[in-house]
This record gives sequence, C-alpha cells and structure tokens, in this order.
Amino acid sequence: MPDSPTLANRKIIHCDCDCFYASIEMRDDPSLRGRPLAVGGRPEGRGVVATCNYEARHFGIHSAMPMAHALRLCPELLILPPAMDKYRIASNQIQAIMLDYSDLMEPLSLDEAYLDVTNSDRHRGSATLIAREIRARVAEQVGITVSAGVAPNKFLAKIASDWNKPDGMFVVRPADVAGFVSQLPVKKLHGVGKVTAARMHSLGIETCADLQTWTPDALTRVFGSFGDRLHQLSHGIDDREVNPTRERKSISVETTYVRDLRSFEACRIEMAELLAQLRKRIARAEADDTMHKLFVKLRFADFSRTTAECVAHTLSPARVERLLREAHGRSSKAVRLMGVGIRLGPPVTQFELFQEGGNEPVAEGVSDVQAEDVEAVQTEAVDVEAAQVENATPHSTAPVTPPNDAATPNATASSDRSGADPA
Repeated sequence: MPDSPTLANRKIIHCDCDCFYASIEMRDDPSLRGRPLAVGGRPEGRGVVATCNYEARHFGIHSAMPMAHALRLCPELLILPPAMDKYRIASNQIQAIMLDYSDLMEPLSLDEAYLDVTNSDRHRGSATLIAREIRARVAEQVGITVSAGVAPNKFLAKIASDWNKPDGMFVVRPADVAGFVSQLPVKKLHGVGKVTAARMHSLGIETCADLQTWTPDALTRVFGSFGDRLHQLSHGIDDREVNPTRERKSISVETTYVRDLRSFEACRIEMAELLAQLRKRIARAEADDTMHKLFVKLRFADFSRTTAECVAHTLSPARVERLLREAHGRSSKAVRLMGVGIRLGPPVTQFELFQEGGNEPVAEGVSDVQAEDVEAVQTEAVDVEAAQVENATPHSTAPVTPPNDAATPNATASSDRSGADPA
C-alpha cells in the first residue's frame, strides 16, 4: 500500500531520554552511578517505580512495578522520591534545544518528543545529522543521554528511538520501511495491548508480515474500527502530523491507598477529597467549558480494575457518586486505588437540562440519567505490572529482533546504526 510521496519522505525525529528521572538524580549526585536506583513512591505507601536506572533493570525491575516487589528483587535498591521541579527544568532545556532545529515539536511527556525537520535547513536538511547534534548538545548542556529515532513518520520514529537504547540512535530510510516493518512483532504496533495481541496470536498473527495478508475489511470484521488502522501500520503507514499544539484530552486525579477501602462508604468519603483536587486542576487548566465526559476508576485488591463513565458537561457530585456506586458494585473486593476525571472536547455552547442530575430515576446497571449516556469498561483481571502502568512514566522495552543485519542494534552505548538519511 504506497503512501503519498510527500508523506513518505518526511523527516521525523523521536527523542526519548534514557531513564529520565534516574538520569537527572545520577547527574546531580554522581555517587549514585553504578548502583541500582529507582525513583518513585515508598513501598510502605504502596508506591510504584516511576523509573529506574539500568543497574536496577538488571534485577528485573521496571517502570510501573510496585516498589515493594522491586525491593524483593533487589534488597539493596536505592529509592528516591520524584523531584518534579528539576525534571521540568531539564525537560524545558531539552525542548529548547530541539526547537533550535524546527518549530514543529510535539512533546509527549517530560522525557520524549517528536520533531519534524522535513523543511529544516540545518545540516543541509539531514535529519540524521540533526538528531546526532541534538543528542550531543543534550549530553553537554543538560548532562544526560537521549536516544533518537529518525524515520518518515511518527510510528516508525518512535520504534526506532527504542532500537539502540540506551544512548543510541537508529534511522529508518524510506526505502527500508517495507523490510523493516514486515518483521516487527504486532505487539510493537501503537494501540495493540495484551488482549489484542493475544487475540492476534490465536489467529496466527505474530508479525506485521502476517497482518499484511489480511484485507482491511477482514481486519475490521475482527477488530472493529481499529482494523483499518492496523492495516495501515502493518505497511508502515502513519499520516499523523507532528502537532506543536496538541490538545489535552483529559484531566484526572487518583490515589493508591495505604490501606484498602473495604466499603462503599469509605470510598465515598475519600472521593470527596479527590473531587476537590479535580476541581482545582480543572480551574487551573481553564477547562470548565470543555468537559464532555465524567469517569470514575477503581482498582481492587486483586489488581483487577474497572472504569465507569458518562456523558456530562458539569462536575456533578451526584453523578460522581452514581458512577462510583456503579463501579464499586462490579467487585466484592476491597479498593486499593481510586480515581476520578473528565474527558475533554470542543467547548460546550449550551446548558444541560439537569445541571446536577439530581433525582432522576436510574435504570438498572446504569450510572447516569440515560442508559445511552453510559460507557462502562467491565472489570478485568490484570497482573500487577500491567495494572500499574497508568501511574508511571513510559520507558523503553527490550528491542525487537531486527529485520536485517543492517538494523542489528550495536551493543556499544552511544552507537548510531542506520543507513543514509531518510530524505
């Protein structure tokens, strides 16, 4: 499936800091280098690992792991609390460096961002040389390492940045896209989680080459509206633009409790505090008129989780309580984590008929005024690591088997492995 010439020859860089929080801590305290280190919450407070250095990863520790489990794997693990202010300062410094090469920068988080250098005149338009210089400047000026991927689109650039981690770089040229993507495991595709990957496995789909044998219609019949997207990604196609003004999609707060909440009443009392925090965040973001949905999320003592949400344009305590009751009723287990949030959309231009949703009758199993307003994600059993993913900073996974010798990751840190520039 050929892409248009313009899109196929874009030059997109994805920069991803290596174990960002931990790297900043080791930069500021060199005595931490060479020792297993994790940044996150204390184990006695049910904290999780936000990130850890590579010494800790050798013990099997990774982001989103409960800190208590991390300590069991590595009793000598050093634990530091997050210092968000200095992480933001470092992030701003890195983004300022990237903006020297193009205004088309899209931050994804504090530690990663896309940069479109298609029309940049720096280094005669060579995305490879630009990425290399960005990495060198970050190392010199910020004092940490950054891995980078260069490719014709965002999907491939993000995969490429993970290819030679840590402190490495990989380039996917337009001419190499077909060979590169065909051997990628389907679990590398954006949007493919454990459930979808397991379903694909049952259908004999392991790689993008397997996916390419399916028609878009066949994939849509099995995977719904995601089928067409799967077909495009399996051919290395991603038309998404780098968006410097990417809009926020949600605002939420959540807490993992030191002691499980063993009753609905206990959850209701704690929810009042979460709701107060959410109101403050919404006010700071000036998002009152862009609220389109309200949701409540629970994680139970067995690490299963559930979310109940409804259409809503005002932050109604009555609605929150009904969503909480709906979600709480799906399990007999105690609650270890609770969250509440809103999903954002275009500004609302008309008032709701019932601002507070006060005493309307509620249909059985429904958590708001009308059944069609409710979307409920049923409780699902998940393992500890998967259940904690929302609370951690995303970081790299182990590199996949490369499609050819030219793409084989170099074991040496700070290696650039690629062909020519993707232009």
